[in-house]
Amino acid sequence: MQFGIPLAVDAADVPEFARSAEQIGVAAGWVPEHLAWPVSIDTTYPYKSDGRPPVSTGFPTHDPWVLLSAAAATTTTMRLGTSIYILPLRDPHVTARAVGTLDLVSRGRAVLGVGVGWMEEEFEAVGQDFASRGKRTDEIIDILRGLWSAGTYGHESEHYSFRPVHFEPKPPQGALLPILVGGESPRALRRAAEVGDGWIGLDHTVESVQPRLDRLRAVRAASERAEQPLTVALRISPTSTADDIKRFEDLGIDEVRMQAWEPGVEPPELGLERVQRLIDAVNG
Repeated sequence: MQFGIPLAVDAADVPEFARSAEQIGVAAGWVPEHLAWPVSIDTTYPYKSDGRPPVSTGFPTHDPWVLLSAAAATTTTMRLGTSIYILPLRDPHVTARAVGTLDLVSRGRAVLGVGVGWMEEEFEAVGQDFASRGKRTDEIIDILRGLWSAGTYGHESEHYSFRPVHFEPKPPQGALLPILVGGESPRALRRAAEVGDGWIGLDHTVESVQPRLDRLRAVRAASERAEQPLTVALRISPTSTADDIKRFEDLGIDEVRMQAWEPGVEPPELGLERVQRLIDAVNG
């Protein structure tokens, strides 16, 4: 079982925090992403029963690729990813260049965790269509892999078309750079299994994740990517125990991630201590 951790500290502290996390055995560092927060939100947040976003509209956010590149400079083995990056908010060439550059500076440690987005006001703010975001996400994933593959690449689809272009340098992982898909809806799970390299799940227990795993594996087995491994990275409760972790491992979960401290209330170092105790208990 591998452990991930959110790099949820002040931006200037990310390099040292990532270094400390890697030293205690954390295998992956993750950052969230939003491009613009509207003054008010009418869109229902799909991952809470009351429909309210988990943060205020003034919540500070940063460019994930800058933060992850800073973390890459102080680490050597930690995988560096987004959880999640809203793929259809941008032109795919912009995303391909940013992710590819992180893969270069990290020497092949980039992970692109993506989602379609849920906040219609954010799409309106940056001039992107909200209704087509799912179809565009599928097309963008194809484009990214094409641009990261050897040689030139052109594309023709419903929403994106361009003649062959040079796209250099290629990321060290090439078209195998992992693209994990977040989301809990049936369509998100299908996207993760059919076109993604895996799934990022949020706030699950052993019991709640089992039907999602069954669905993912059934869709994967029937897809064109059936022979390729399906990675599952799961955000779990900060109160999870070593026994809980072992049960997740028995289910075939590849990585668990937790927010082990309360930002703004507890110091991040306390979270690292808790994670280290859990890692030691699981591996001991």
